[in-house]
Amino acid sequence: MISLVTGNVRAISSDRLVVEVGGFGVSVLVTPSTTAQVTLGSQIQLFTSLVVREDSLTLFGFVNEESRSLFELVQTVSGIGPKVALSILGALTPEDLSRAIAQEDIAAIEKVPGIGRKGAQRLILELKGKLSDLSGSAHYQSHQPAWREQLTSALVSLGFSPKESDSAISNVVGALQSDGIDASGVELSELLKLTLASGKSSRG
Repeated sequence: MISLVTGNVRAISSDRLVVEVGGFGVSVLVTPSTTAQVTLGSQIQLFTSLVVREDSLTLFGFVNEESRSLFELVQTVSGIGPKVALSILGALTPEDLSRAIAQEDIAAIEKVPGIGRKGAQRLILELKGKLSDLSGSAHYQSHQPAWREQLTSALVSLGFSPKESDSAISNVVGALQSDGIDASGVELSELLKLTLASGKSSRG
């Protein structure tokens, strides 16, 4: 999975940059605030998230790891895809979003293009407790064990969305627990096989 892009900026538009890496131009979707910070020919480092679809490969880039992590976390909310997630990051800083979720400030979130009131309510409901208050010295609270994060990363690199990955992993963990098996004690390669089978089954 492409997680970092470093190079010179060769083209700038309102929602994307073209970064030259090893003689190739890599198109990266970014927030308007990111495009406003760069100039043609300048060097940039972007923390990236690759979204794989049947007909496309789209790279989303962020100036720090915190924003990328939030971008991926927001997509675990029902009905929110990568473009809406990017819109959220473009309208609200991680600190502002964390504060709005903690305070259940629907008005602040529903102003984001593509969200609406119901989307804002869903975002608060599904993310509350998963973010620490970034208004202080905060960081994202990681409630997932290392093996689950590694498994999620592997599935996303294979084309699963974060939501599909989480659902497939939960199904496998539940099945193992019903057999009295702790998933943390299973080899990661075996978990990946089981999760891939579960994910393909749920996809039909």
